[in-house]
Amino acid sequence: MRLYGRVAAGGFRRHATYRMATCAGLFTNTVFGFILAYTYMALWHERPHLGGYELADALAYVWIGQALITVCGLMGGGFEDELIERIRTGDIAVDLYRPADLQAWWFAANLGRAAYQLLARGVVPMAVGALAFDYALPERALTWPAFLVSVALGASVSFALWYLVALSAFWLMDGTGVAQVAWLSGLFFSGMLLPLTVFPGALGEVAQVLPWASLLQVPADVYLEKYRGWELLGAYGFQAGWAAVLLAAGRLVQAAATRKVVVQGG
Repeated sequence: MRLYGRVAAGGFRRHATYRMATCAGLFTNTVFGFILAYTYMALWHERPHLGGYELADALAYVWIGQALITVCGLMGGGFEDELIERIRTGDIAVDLYRPADLQAWWFAANLGRAAYQLLARGVVPMAVGALAFDYALPERALTWPAFLVSVALGASVSFALWYLVALSAFWLMDGTGVAQVAWLSGLFFSGMLLPLTVFPGALGEVAQVLPWASLLQVPADVYLEKYRGWELLGAYGFQAGWAAVLLAAGRLVQAAATRKVVVQGG
C-alpha cells in the first residue's frame, strides 16, 4: 500500500507542475460555465421545473459539471493517451515487469491526478459561479463530505471506464476510435450537456442506470440533497457497484492482454 500511496503522491505532483495548462483549463471551464449557465437560464425561464430542478439547482448543476469535468474524466480520463501510447510502442512490457499490479499502479496515479484537479480546477469555477449567479448551496454541512465521497466514487468509475478503453489498444493497436466513442458517450450520458432527468422517456431511464451517470449526475444530486437517508446509501451503492464491475472487467481484460504480450514476446 505504501508503494501505491507514493504513486498517487507522484501523480499529484506531476500534474501540479503544469501550471499554465491548469490556468488555461480554469479559464476554459469558467467561460463554458457562463455559456451553459445563461443557456440553462433561458431553458428554465420557459420551464421553471424542468427535470425536477429549480433554476438555482440547475445553475448549481452547471458549475458542478465544470468543477468535475477533469476530476471525474467526463471528456477523458487524463491517463489513457499515455497508456495507449505505451501499449502501441511496446513500452508496456516494462510496466508488466514491475513488482506492482498494472491496474493498481494506474489507479493510484490517476487518484493523485484527480485529487490535484479537484483542488486546482474544481474549487475556482464553483467559487466564480457562486459570485456571478445565485445558485443553490447545500442546507446541511454534512452534505459537503457526502458530496466528496460521491465524487471519489465517480472518479473510480471514470478510471475503470477509461482503463478499459486504453486496454483495447492491445488488440486494435490504436485506441483513438474507441477513445472518441467513449468521449462522446461520457459527454452525453454523464449529463454534461443536460441533466439526465431531462431526457425523455426510455432514453432518460436507460441513461440514469448507465455507468456514466456516476460521473456527474449522481454527485450533483448528492450536492443538491436529492438523496436522503437510505437513498444516499443507494446512490453510493450504484456508484460502487459500477466501479466494482468495471474494475473486475478491467482485470479480466488485463489478464487476457498479458497473455497476448507473452505470446507475442516469446
